[in-house]
This record gives sequence, structure tokens and C-alpha cells, in this order.
Amino acid sequence: MEANQKTGSSTLIQKLGKSVEYFEVIVLSVSVFAMAALVIANVFARTFFSSIYFAEEVTELFTILITFAGVSYAVRKARHIRMGAFFDAAPFKLQKFMVFVICIISGLVMFMMAYYSYGYMAQARNMSHVTPALRLPYWTFLAIIPLGFFSAGMQYIRTIIKNIQEKEVWLSPEQQGEYEAEELQQMAEEYQAVGEKLKQETMVVDGKEKENVEPDEEKKP
Repeated sequence: MEANQKTGSSTLIQKLGKSVEYFEVIVLSVSVFAMAALVIANVFARTFFSSIYFAEEVTELFTILITFAGVSYAVRKARHIRMGAFFDAAPFKLQKFMVFVICIISGLVMFMMAYYSYGYMAQARNMSHVTPALRLPYWTFLAIIPLGFFSAGMQYIRTIIKNIQEKEVWLSPEQQGEYEAEELQQMAEEYQAVGEKLKQETMVVDGKEKENVEPDEEKKP
């Protein structure tokens, strides 16, 4: 019974994590595309007509969305900037210890930033700040900031739990070891497959050439 409950809770956590990841991917993709389209449209409008008056505000909104939704996504995929030279050279036990220390400190910083950014958002809401062009409540632009920091902190907690459950070193809840090394290994395997294919094609061509040359040599006296 307890095993079933644990399995059900872990499945629920996985589904929740996938839902949050899907939301982050949608926000990042739509924001990048929409911001690029708006900037291009504003260039044409400014050149031939008049500039779009709300372009600057909406671009600022998309920039905030990309930045703070990307914080959580970067932690989830271990794509954040880090100095890995000493970490990679350290022995296994020290790597494990360093992962716990890094995740605890980084998680605390993320939750602290979420707390302060929420206070700033609440202050902007209480003071009824609005954007100058569209006259929208400014706190709606800031809502993603505490959410992004809080989600990043949760990813660090998930990384700690993952390293407790697993023997190997996990840099994030979804990334084990160096993603650069994994990408290089995948590229090496692809190049090796291409090389083997070219080698086989060369052998086939050489075989056909030999078949065509041998009868001609037999005709010579």
C-alpha cells in the first residue's frame, strides 16, 4: 500500500514537472518569436509610416518573460553558467559534496530573490503603477519574476533529492554529468556512422571498377 502511494506521488510530481517545463517552453518560444516579429514590424512601420507606440513596452514585457522563465529552464537542463574546471577534476565524493553545497546555496538565493521580487511586485500593485503607453497595470509585467525565481529554487531542491536517490552525480534533476560531453559523443557517433557508410560505398564502387577492368585485361595479348 505504501509502495503504491509512493509511486502515485512520484508520478504526480513527474507530471507536474512536465507541465511546468511545457509552460516554460511555450513562454520562451512564443516570447522570442513575438518579440522578433514586433521589432521587425516596428522597423517597417517607422520607415514607411510611424512607429508602433506600444512596441517598447511589449518588448520590455517579452524580455522579462524570456529572462525569468529562462532562469528556471536553465536550472532544469543544467544550462546555466558555471565554472566546471575544478568540479570536473575533483574525485567522485567531492563532486557529490559540491553538488549538495551548490544546490543548497543557489536554492536559498533563488527563494530569497523570489521573496524580494514578490515584495517589489506587490508594492507596484499597491501603488497602482501603469505603463505609459498601454496603461496596463505594471505589476502584471513583474509577475513572472518571483514565479521564475521560485521555480528555479524548486529545481535546485529537485536536484538535491535526485542526488540523494541516485548514486551518480546529477547536475540538475534532468541532466547527469556534462551535457557538452554527451553532445560531443553523439556527434562522434554520427560522424563514425557517416564514415562507415562512405567506406561501404567506396568498397562497392571499387568492386564494380575491378569487375569492369578485369575483362579488358583478359583481352590483351
